[in-house]
Amino acid sequence: MKRLALPLLSGLLLSGCTLGPDFKTPEPPKVSTYAAKGDAVAPGDQRVALGKAIEGNWWAGFRAPALDDTIRQALAGNLDIDEARNRMAEAEEQVNVAEGALLPQVSFGTTAGYQKYGKSLFGPFNVSIPPFAYYTVGPTATFPLDLFGGQRRTVEEQQAFLEYQHHELDAAYQSLTAHVAVEALALAAARAEIDIVQAIIAEDQRNVDLVQQAITAGSGTRVQLVSAQSQLAQDRALLPDLRQNEAVARHALAILAGKAPAEWSPPDFALTDFTLPEELPVSLPSELVHRRPDIQAAEAQLHAASAAIGVATANLYPNISLSGTATLQALTPGGLFNSVNNAWSIAGNLTQPIFDGGRLSAQKRAAVDNYQAQLASYRRTIIGAFGDVADRLQALANDADRLKAQQAAAETAAQSLDLARKSYQAGNSGILDVIDAERRYAQAELGLSRAKTQRLMDTAELYLAVGNGTMASDPAH
Repeated sequence: MKRLALPLLSGLLLSGCTLGPDFKTPEPPKVSTYAAKGDAVAPGDQRVALGKAIEGNWWAGFRAPALDDTIRQALAGNLDIDEARNRMAEAEEQVNVAEGALLPQVSFGTTAGYQKYGKSLFGPFNVSIPPFAYYTVGPTATFPLDLFGGQRRTVEEQQAFLEYQHHELDAAYQSLTAHVAVEALALAAARAEIDIVQAIIAEDQRNVDLVQQAITAGSGTRVQLVSAQSQLAQDRALLPDLRQNEAVARHALAILAGKAPAEWSPPDFALTDFTLPEELPVSLPSELVHRRPDIQAAEAQLHAASAAIGVATANLYPNISLSGTATLQALTPGGLFNSVNNAWSIAGNLTQPIFDGGRLSAQKRAAVDNYQAQLASYRRTIIGAFGDVADRLQALANDADRLKAQQAAAETAAQSLDLARKSYQAGNSGILDVIDAERRYAQAELGLSRAKTQRLMDTAELYLAVGNGTMASDPAH
């Protein structure tokens, strides 16, 4: 019997096949640049290095040691990173589960029972067997042949899900580092604007004092005093919102670091801590599909959907497995150790779907439809990624123009305020002219601070858009 079983088993294994499509990554759009003709792609005095890879940690270009330390703490404590790591570990175990199903399954069992047969079991022989105890012990082995590759496709599907979780971890890493930088800049911006407004408030108070002195000297009016006090009150009203912005940024950084706001506070970032990177490495479109984790995650989902078609196809075909048992059977426990009580069996099991109400065919069609949906999602993700990069490059170009305009506005407003003060002191103009000049100067200073901040933030967003590294490349892990 063994001489017949071994060739039969070998033949079945060799004749097995893997049904369903073999996955191949779709070709990305054949474009060589991100922007449409006529769009700005060079952000002013920043140089775009198209096709150059980011070297080291992308945030090092800001030359802010406090940012380096904060990102390091966030990477160590962030809960999104922790969740993504555990999701990936779970996916690894699911691969092990699927691979284990391809191997022989061996179990060991024992049975102890007490049984009584009825007389009718033996028909006309009218035999009566008294109740008896029985015992069995021995292993059972099953071997799934997977002739049509359904289980192998299941392994492939689980491996694709593992790849997806790996890219989700990279996405969490990239998102975290970018959001820490943005929130650090938001904190620095809020503090800078608070300093500007406090300086303006001090000037407002100086104007109120000057008007009161003029009233005492007989040259000022009540209207002038009310105007000066009104401006002082309006500028003081700016502070609560700015302090709220500062608090929100502090709290956000604490949460990104995996801490409650009461447990941890970030450094007191200042805009002067950050240097605008002069060179911006930007991946070519053909490279971006291999750098953006959302694109790679979408590709992994597409791969899993392709493998699911193979699983559904294999389910339409027979399922064959071999099993064997070797047991010792006896009516007493001591008899189990007698070789004459050995028993064994070898069996082959074949299950062929005949009628299932169209369920299996519908499952295959659903798998194909899901693949087409995932394909559309994959292509949409690529196009969206190209759009993200184009948006960020255009934003940086506009940021450079905005910053230049704000610098000119601030310089002009400062000159106008200086002339207004000198004219007031010389008695050639009233306090209302000084107040109006201060209002324009305050707006220009706040606008300049916000323009600087927005340019730094859009730089961080560009690094995120082009794919700014992976967890594996981070030296702290």
